[in-house]
Amino acid sequence: MFIDTHCHLNKKYYDNLEEIIEEMKNNLMIVSGCNDITNKEVIELVNKYPNIYGSIGIHPEDTAEMTENSYQYIIDNIKNPKIVAIGEIGLDYYYRKDNKEIQKEVFRKQIDIAIKYNKAIVVHSREAINDTIKILDEKNPKKIIMHCYSSSLEIARELVKKNIKLGIGGVLTFKNAQTLKEIVKNIDIKHLLLETDSPYLSPTPFRGEQNKPSNCYYIAKEIADIKGLTIEEVFKITTDNAIDQFDLPL
Repeated sequence: MFIDTHCHLNKKYYDNLEEIIEEMKNNLMIVSGCNDITNKEVIELVNKYPNIYGSIGIHPEDTAEMTENSYQYIIDNIKNPKIVAIGEIGLDYYYRKDNKEIQKEVFRKQIDIAIKYNKAIVVHSREAINDTIKILDEKNPKKIIMHCYSSSLEIARELVKKNIKLGIGGVLTFKNAQTLKEIVKNIDIKHLLLETDSPYLSPTPFRGEQNKPSNCYYIAKEIADIKGLTIEEVFKITTDNAIDQFDLPL
């Protein structure tokens, strides 16, 4: 068994969603919400499929549309036993730098919800790692997953000292992903999680195509090759990591 710890199985992306989920019938998925619409889809999915868990939250790119009702929806559904984290939340300065303070405020408020209800957080950080770390240190939430980790090896070493897990996705299989390959080589696998970020970031040999959770196999294979392990060992260790970090009720 393996766990895709981060995917977006939204209706607007897939016209064959049942098929995608059927491919994962012997494995688990954690589907991530990003805004009011996708958070509701996450709740529908976790209530319908036994092998799907979820995280709900507001992505930094969606902060402009966030209202008090957005927070309330998260709070109203956080006690669902299939909701295992608040996410995808965080900071993104790649497209917008004019609303940094709003992003920080929304990030802090969602961390507060996670702390109050004893949930992990799934963090998106793009060109904002210093502010992200500052807020995490300030709030000190229980368990943290750095989704689609893309910063340096030096920062990775500091993060894992804080029991932060690093989400490793299809980018690892790209030929030009030398920094991420060095991170996987030098960071103990007990700190790593498998994720696809479907429908984005398909691994080689499907780069440029629509991604899906079953493609975790190719990410695990790359980790196995880098670390001198078998794919089965990678599946076992990363699954145990996910179960622990998300407090999965298995």
